[in-house]
Amino acid sequence: MPTLKTRAIRLLLVDDHEVVRVGLRTLLSEHPEFKIIGEACTMNEAVHQAVRLRPDVVLMDARLPDGSGVEACREIIDVCPDSRVIFLTSYADDDSILAAVVAGAQGYVLKEIDSNALIGAIQAVSEGQSILDPIVTQKALTWIRGFGSGRNTGTGTEPLSPQEERVLALVAEGKTNKEIAAALRLSDKTVKNYLANMFQKLHITRRTQAAAFFIKRQS
Repeated sequence: MPTLKTRAIRLLLVDDHEVVRVGLRTLLSEHPEFKIIGEACTMNEAVHQAVRLRPDVVLMDARLPDGSGVEACREIIDVCPDSRVIFLTSYADDDSILAAVVAGAQGYVLKEIDSNALIGAIQAVSEGQSILDPIVTQKALTWIRGFGSGRNTGTGTEPLSPQEERVLALVAEGKTNKEIAAALRLSDKTVKNYLANMFQKLHITRRTQAAAFFIKRQS
């Protein structure tokens, strides 16, 4: 009985550095289980290519010239629900990880990952699994668990205003103060004031804690 041929995993590569894309293309093209169907170097191009090509997996950098990979991830998953996103990035800070999780990414690995582990991660994500590097996610997960223990949740304090809620949601998406100001049509100074008030109400001091609070509240 003939063996059925498994369809190759269709990949979209998103990184603003050409040398990174060339390296990934060279590596992954050696494996017949993968098919690179497109590349992008900006956020807008990534979304456009994803909508046009409908990849199985998007390998996404966290920071792009015209915006964030997190924002691109959110838009791609919204319009291409069957596509899965793996962040392949150099950034291991808590804010980036939390923002990626909120955006719906199925994977978050560092560029230091070895080739076999990356191939395994792509295959696992394409099969519906989540690959979140324990080294880069441990602190983020600790923050989230901390907000579930009754500490620093804002319980019993003054509730956030509607505008503060909007600012909180954008912080959780990984947006900078400047991006938040543009999205809400506010000045940078006004955004800073909203953040200060919000932090005081929630008894927190960091954006990471705000993102963790947002994630925990949605769960």
